[in-house]
Amino acid sequence: MAQQLPEYAIIVAGGSGSRMQQDLPKQFIPVAGKPILMHTIEQFYNYNPQVRLIVVLPKEQLTTWKELCQKYNFKHFHMTVPGGTTRFGSVKNGLGAVMGDGLVAVHDGVRPFVDTATIKAAFEMAAVKGSAVVAVSPKDSIRELTAEGSIAVPRANYKLVQTPQVFQASILKKAYEQPEQDYFTDDASVVESIGEKITLVEGNYRNIKITTPEDLILAEAFAKEQL
Repeated sequence: MAQQLPEYAIIVAGGSGSRMQQDLPKQFIPVAGKPILMHTIEQFYNYNPQVRLIVVLPKEQLTTWKELCQKYNFKHFHMTVPGGTTRFGSVKNGLGAVMGDGLVAVHDGVRPFVDTATIKAAFEMAAVKGSAVVAVSPKDSIRELTAEGSIAVPRANYKLVQTPQVFQASILKKAYEQPEQDYFTDDASVVESIGEKITLVEGNYRNIKITTPEDLILAEAFAKEQL
């Protein structure tokens, strides 16, 4: 029987409150009585209490986060790592805390409603295929911009990418050794650029990324249902 690989989760929380029209960084905004980032960490802990959690935050927010953990008596063990100037740099810094082989999930700190079944499916797929990227089908019609204007395209040919994105550690580390490029919009694009294939895993429409005030209304509704 093959030995199960250690599981890591790099939770990237480098946002500000600008699009939220708030001074408080969005990952620290309370939803259902506690900061969004705490909900996110809890989902990974609920999936696997042994998962090795690495939380990446801007250096200037590390003290605030420590104070919030004390204020809310937040006891789930995790390591904190200062982020870089870009998401690419932040993930790379998080990878520095991954020791040896394993499976590494990279997840947005402001996606607190990822369900444990989705996390489990992503880790299991990455163990077999080397990668697992959570995605959902678009609900709306899609148009592609062209020089002449726009044209309709079949939405069945497209997926909306979410997180977590899970990879075997050796693959992800190799991908992040290269220089950052403008077209690196997520971890899948970084890994794909070194010739690795990307495997998709079905996501969940509730796995929203909380970015705008409208998202907070949805978040409170989702959280209320979970209580």
